[in-house]
Amino acid sequence: MNRKLKNTLILIALLLIIVVAGSLYTFLNQKMSIDDRKKKLNDLNLNAYNTEELIEQLNTLKYRAIELDSILALRKFNIPVKLHQSEFYNFINKVSFNFAPESFVNIEYQDITLEKHYKYYTYKLSGTAYFNDVYKMIFAIEQSKELKKITSIAFNNFVEVNEDGVPGYFVTYTINCSIYFSDNDQFASSVSKENRLTPNPLYDIFYPLIRNEIPPNVDGLLDVQSAELLALIPEGAFLADSRGTTYLLWEGDKVYLGYLTEIDYDENVVHFVLNKGGIIEKITLSLEKKNEKLSE
Repeated sequence: MNRKLKNTLILIALLLIIVVAGSLYTFLNQKMSIDDRKKKLNDLNLNAYNTEELIEQLNTLKYRAIELDSILALRKFNIPVKLHQSEFYNFINKVSFNFAPESFVNIEYQDITLEKHYKYYTYKLSGTAYFNDVYKMIFAIEQSKELKKITSIAFNNFVEVNEDGVPGYFVTYTINCSIYFSDNDQFASSVSKENRLTPNPLYDIFYPLIRNEIPPNVDGLLDVQSAELLALIPEGAFLADSRGTTYLLWEGDKVYLGYLTEIDYDENVVHFVLNKGGIIEKITLSLEKKNEKLSE
């Protein structure tokens, strides 16, 4: 056998060995990997969606989300998400911005309580204010869109007389309230509109019906109790007080502690109504009989 033939046979043998080894590797070692890839490909093909179907599903879910959000927005109260402690301070400062200068409120943070689906802060409010200012604050807390609830409250009346001798009738109060919030948005709407927080004025139940404190005559009005009717003229009634100061008044004009209610030209008299610390007194001054006072 010549050398050329020998080399050819060797190359053919090596080629056969490579082909056999490659075939064994492909069909034995990689067969499981190929089968696994085919299975995954079949699963993907089975679960594959058409692009138009996916877009339609997305639009449906968007519409449903908007519908649920609008339902939450229509609820009177919502529980906000991850509320910061300072939010309640800002809320009370906004509510008390238009309070009378004599009214004030102190805010004290107390605690945080964890429940199953929500949490709430506890605050204590205290101070002195006019009754209607306190009522405005209570109304705003209870009617706020973000859920807030008063848990306890205590009132007491308080009378303060200023430097001019004018009494002020206030209420001292202590209010404990809970401010609710959650870690998720299942209780809140993405767009929230605050409820009406301004109530109509309420009768001051702490204002005394009979008062010992009579406000001084700081405006220099006519003191009817020492007044004298001088004349009746077309423009009104001409009167003078005990110091000789003269006044020209018409029906409805204000006097010290009351009002001029009627000028009777036929009888030559004028009628007044005075409020003396809750006691209503009617006084009549006559032109013929000066300083005549008729109390009813």
